[in-house]
Amino acid sequence: VYDRHPEIGGLLSFGIPEFKLGYEVIRTRRKILQDMGVQFKLETEIGCDLPFEDVLENHDAIFLGLGAYTPMTAGIPGEGAYGVYRALDYLVGNTKHLLGFAAGGHCYVDLKGKNVVVLGGGDTAMDCVRTAVRQGAGEVRCLYRRDRQNMPGSQHEVENAIEEGVEFLFNTQVRAINTADDRVKAVRAVQTRLGDADESGRQRPEPIADSEHDIETDAVIVAYGFKASPAPWFTDFGIETNRWGLVKVGASDLSFQTSNPRIFAAGDMVRGADLVVTAIADARKAANDIVQFLGASS
Repeated sequence: VYDRHPEIGGLLSFGIPEFKLGYEVIRTRRKILQDMGVQFKLETEIGCDLPFEDVLENHDAIFLGLGAYTPMTAGIPGEGAYGVYRALDYLVGNTKHLLGFAAGGHCYVDLKGKNVVVLGGGDTAMDCVRTAVRQGAGEVRCLYRRDRQNMPGSQHEVENAIEEGVEFLFNTQVRAINTADDRVKAVRAVQTRLGDADESGRQRPEPIADSEHDIETDAVIVAYGFKASPAPWFTDFGIETNRWGLVKVGASDLSFQTSNPRIFAAGDMVRGADLVVTAIADARKAANDIVQFLGASS
């Protein structure tokens, strides 16, 4: 198993806070797998530290579980200002700090005493607000453009956040991030009402006229979800993706086989950002496909 991080688990280790998934769970799992004979090559990024061609030459079948790490942006003025952070960078930086790992490309952001605004309504947004609370933030607000009933995240997570002191501003959509000397000063928001359903069947949030207002803040965390992160070497090895950048699988009788018959894939890089348990279930099915493929090839 090749992993670019200093510990196994990907998002399980670095993207999900310890208060939701204890680090010892992953460390225990690593020991079990190593005792079974699994070899882990950590801090090894394929395509940078090791060419994918070398991996392909030395193995009969390869499974890709690279996830979906490209953050969705807000696309609003001021998003590049100092004090605006991407959710995953914030969470990974905090976790590496707690575990004593080198920051790498994820700097530690300490929000102690800060007034924090988190944009988004999914589970990642809930991880951010609850992490900020644990860092000792002075005030934590979560802005979501629909009502609570239409939040994509777990209602249980929302309830936990409320119990911990997070303030939720529902039916609130951000229009811009106000800055002073290129530093966050406030978010410009507008109140919304739910209108007709969009193509996904969810009601569209519609801005209410003359409802714009500013919310002062020291830091903004953008947690609008993630999209596919196809590696630049995919095309060199015949790994096809769709228009969203997700890897295509299932062209053969094997549901998780890619357009390159020796390469299999599953999880977020195939279906888009989803639950951990879904990725685990898909990966188990992909493993069965690999067993069938190797049996047919022998």
